[in-house]
Amino acid sequence: MGGSAGGLLMGAVVNQAPELFLGIIMAVPFVDSLTTNLDHSLPLTVGEFDEFGNAKDNKDHFEYIFSYAPYNNIKKMDYPNMLITTSLSDNRVLFDEPAKFTAKLRDFKTDNNLLLLKTEMNAGHGGKSGRDGAIEEIALDYAFALKISKKI
Repeated sequence: MGGSAGGLLMGAVVNQAPELFLGIIMAVPFVDSLTTNLDHSLPLTVGEFDEFGNAKDNKDHFEYIFSYAPYNNIKKMDYPNMLITTSLSDNRVLFDEPAKFTAKLRDFKTDNNLLLLKTEMNAGHGGKSGRDGAIEEIALDYAFALKISKKI
């Protein structure tokens, strides 16, 4: 399970070694990292050059980011069960990244495992607000894990 940049990690590892996982939970995952890095008009891109590199102005950075970028490395193969969540009002990882990642996975995956995309209509990068909202999000993650492990 990983969220935001942790979702980037989950996307990279699932493309490299999907057989290692029964399931992956990706919360507001930063899965179109190359496209985002190339767009310097986005508010967070330039400020994250130290962490992620500058693919637009540095060929080595471009090639390195391309080598692991989750969206760019989806292949025709079996993928584990996946739960991907996003928020319509997320101003850090725009909802279109998880949406297009999910759509491309649906076109490429060669298995019948679950591939679920949940979009929160009234939440931001940190998910729903309030105690009940946080509990509902954790419950969904646990329900997914229990479902794929055949415990429910």
